[in-house]
Amino acid sequence: MKRLFDIDPWKIKTNVLDKEEKRLQESLTSIGNGYMGMRGNFEEGYSGDTHEGTYLAGVWYPDKTRVGWWKNGYPEYFGKVINAMNFIAVGILVDGEPLDLAKQPVADFHMELDMRRGVLNRSFIWKSESDAAEIKFTFERFVSISQKELCLVRVTAEVLKGSADLEFHPRLDGNVTNEDANYEEMFWEEAGRTLDAPVSLSAKTIPNPFGIEQFTITAAMSNRVSGLGQTGSNESGLLVEETFSGIVTAGEKIVLDKYVAIITSRDILDAEQAFIAKKMASEAAGAGYDPLLAAHERAWEARWTKADVKIMGDDEAQQGIRFNLFQLFSTYYGEDERLNIGPKGFTGEKYGGATYWDTEAYMVPMYLSVADPKVTRQLLRYRHQQLPGAYHNARQQGLKGALYPMVTFTGIECHNEWEITFEEIHRNGAIAHAIYNYTNYTGDESYLVETGIDVLIGISRFWADRVHFSKRNQKYMIHGVTGPNEYENNINNNYHTNNMATWTLQYTLDALKKVSPEKWAEHSLTETETGHWEDIIARMYYPYDEELGVFVQHDTFLDKDLRPADSLDPSERPLNQHWSWDKILRSPFIKQADVLQSIYFLNDRYSMDEKRRNFDFYEPMTVHESSLSPSVHAVLAAELGKEEKAVELYARTARLDLDNYNNDTDDGLHITSMSGAWLAIVQGFSGMRVKEGVLHFKPFVPKNWQGYDFKINFRGSLLDVKVIEGEVTLTVEEGPELAVYLYDELVQVKGAVAVKP
Repeated sequence: MKRLFDIDPWKIKTNVLDKEEKRLQESLTSIGNGYMGMRGNFEEGYSGDTHEGTYLAGVWYPDKTRVGWWKNGYPEYFGKVINAMNFIAVGILVDGEPLDLAKQPVADFHMELDMRRGVLNRSFIWKSESDAAEIKFTFERFVSISQKELCLVRVTAEVLKGSADLEFHPRLDGNVTNEDANYEEMFWEEAGRTLDAPVSLSAKTIPNPFGIEQFTITAAMSNRVSGLGQTGSNESGLLVEETFSGIVTAGEKIVLDKYVAIITSRDILDAEQAFIAKKMASEAAGAGYDPLLAAHERAWEARWTKADVKIMGDDEAQQGIRFNLFQLFSTYYGEDERLNIGPKGFTGEKYGGATYWDTEAYMVPMYLSVADPKVTRQLLRYRHQQLPGAYHNARQQGLKGALYPMVTFTGIECHNEWEITFEEIHRNGAIAHAIYNYTNYTGDESYLVETGIDVLIGISRFWADRVHFSKRNQKYMIHGVTGPNEYENNINNNYHTNNMATWTLQYTLDALKKVSPEKWAEHSLTETETGHWEDIIARMYYPYDEELGVFVQHDTFLDKDLRPADSLDPSERPLNQHWSWDKILRSPFIKQADVLQSIYFLNDRYSMDEKRRNFDFYEPMTVHESSLSPSVHAVLAAELGKEEKAVELYARTARLDLDNYNNDTDDGLHITSMSGAWLAIVQGFSGMRVKEGVLHFKPFVPKNWQGYDFKINFRGSLLDVKVIEGEVTLTVEEGPELAVYLYDELVQVKGAVAVKP
């Protein structure tokens, strides 16, 4: 565990520049607005170890798949996000020497990410070698959530003592590479530039052998500087910059405001980009830095009003939940149905920046409650738009129906590991369950019967073809899969996979009762086909052990050398950083919830005894080396009254990145697990469930907390839930009154209702 930043309810701040952990610092101070974002890199540059990263939503490259021996059905390429133009750069020279914190000692260093306002600040005092001059530099930047194409940077130089020759070089720099693959290959080539103010630079992704669309991006910058004169400009390959310079003396303050507009070919034709970007940059400069910042702050305030979670008595926990919410909203807020939520968001390149099943399994439940329902509906539309790709993926495997990809940008599978691409097919169940979640939570069946049914039919046809019938056992089975526990590959009859297959078939059959005959005809459905689905449901095989009373993770799991994770030497963990893959696959240790994932998804299907037996059997063997793992276990532990375990796992998910639990945050944050902290509090500690259209709560307060307070949007009402030690207060702040079950007692909430359990 490594903690770089101070504990503060609303800020990520430090007075220490830790050069050994610079990459970790950069990850933790990333910012974004759903359209673009960047790591917490220094505007003036840094010559030491750093991971300079700026990313644009939906902009990617089809890298050649590297799988050793290519087999039929393998993806043609491995899609990945690519590092985009560095548009925050402001080179600074003092007396002819570049300002570089990797080489030059500075005093009074301070760095601060203000999560309430969505603003990153940094300051320090530079001193000349002779101590004759001192300058305080302050940097502030934000990516606007009120106008997505804008990024603003303010650099202030306040001369405290002496004098200096100061130069500012605001620039647009396309000379960037990726760290994750292709050995720092360039993915961009210049597509144009303009040098009349505001200057602009256009870049285009290099051609690819797969016929995938090339992306063009254009950035324009308008610079406003007080106290220095413009003394020139510079251009070279994939770079344009302006120069402002002058002699500054004690008492003078220089301010550079850099207004950048970024346009991509996803929205604007190549030929129009420079004109539009330059116009946006000019208009931003005309509007002014402070008004644009104020609009950005108001937009963040509106988001926090709906979504903030307050924790009383534990500032570490408070900082954790707000950090997670901030980074999630910086990554996605539903503005573009063509986009989804990448595991690293705008904070790094690992996992290729693509879409995983994480969205449907972990993001949907949270976004349903903390944002307008249309945000979640955008996520569902994203998958429906990519249904043709899902049919393609199934055909690649010689199967009918639709197989949603494990990793994608377009709907086509683009992951390069066979055990993921071919075998981790449980993701299809998560896609279907997200449709159920939306419909169950909102009560709106229009998406289900008009559009979602297309997805469900495709997935059901895949399951019906992927199963096989065992004549010896007179049961349907699914062999050769990888379950959620990726520490096992190519196993047979994974309980979760089999369970979600039949659940999807049944949910589809139920939904078909609500659709028009035209929809049946559109999909050429027959009673013979649906009758086959019913037979699969009736005769599916589920591994179960009578003696233990548990659902068995897969056919041979109980033949392993079963032992708890606490029997491991701590020096061996995380296993994936210390053990060979062969040793991991043969071990009993579980990466994340597997059987328990089913119990979490389909909670009402299981008795408390079944939940307890399975939790007590599987959790001790779980090493929680997936960022997705702690939240599911925290929710189930809370439901089972295991409060200490629930709180322990909440801390792990809430501060996974802030405390670098898995020693891997330096290459980017775990964005798609960040809903875990919210799930642990709302579904776990407060026990929130939606049953037959009604909210249910069974709150408790963790022993080291004084209480907590959160809001949820539910069917047109904004409900505040405050749990303070021995009292629960429910308040409808907006919308109609609600009927709510609190500790199994029906309560009518109009205004505020206080209940003592």
